Amino acid sequence: MRDDVEPGSKSERAYASIKARIIEGSFSPGYRLVLAKIAEDLGFSVVPVREAIRRLEAEGLVTFERNVGATVSGIDPTEYLYTMQTLSIIEGAATALSAPLIDSVAVARARAVNAQMRECLDHFDPVRFTALNQEFHSILFEHCPNPHILDLVHRGWNRLAALRSSTFRFVPGRAKESVLEHEALLKLIESAADADTIEHAARSHRSATLDAYLAQASAPVE
Repeated sequence: MRDDVEPGSKSERAYASIKARIIEGSFSPGYRLVLAKIAEDLGFSVVPVREAIRRLEAEGLVTFERNVGATVSGIDPTEYLYTMQTLSIIEGAATALSAPLIDSVAVARARAVNAQMRECLDHFDPVRFTALNQEFHSILFEHCPNPHILDLVHRGWNRLAALRSSTFRFVPGRAKESVLEHEALLKLIESAADADTIEHAARSHRSATLDAYLAQASAPVE
């Protein structure tokens, strides 16, 4: 029997299942992915699981080491630093360019998403919080009239997703501040603040998350 890679195939289903477990944290950084065990859990042969692992390795979510096998990748601190620095610049520019085109309906949508993020703080779910965070920012930068900048923003978000599902898993205390900064950003847009002010606020918001992560990463282990 051939295990193909068509949508809905065993390979695709294995890929989706393993990736979901990595994103939700069930398979944490360093976790050894035993193909036979995963295949048994899914009720598949090893072949589609191996194909799924190769896809995840290509995306940077899985690392293969000789004599060890496949393990879940951790955050590459340098790559994360460069990605966040770049995203803070291009997303800040995209948000500033979008601002004059964001109407009251879009602001209301963004505020509703931010309200869901606020509710998420009570029983913190970093993966859901991150998904809502991306939805919030998408509402603000998707109006950007410059397609080249918008493409760079999308690439930055995709690169972040490949690095790790949620920075907020590592710095959960940053989540509350993020919600407050979102509201401040919306108020700037509503008040028709100048482009430089909005860009600075958007860039500072992104940089603050990076700073929180770097501070946590460099903190001594007790």
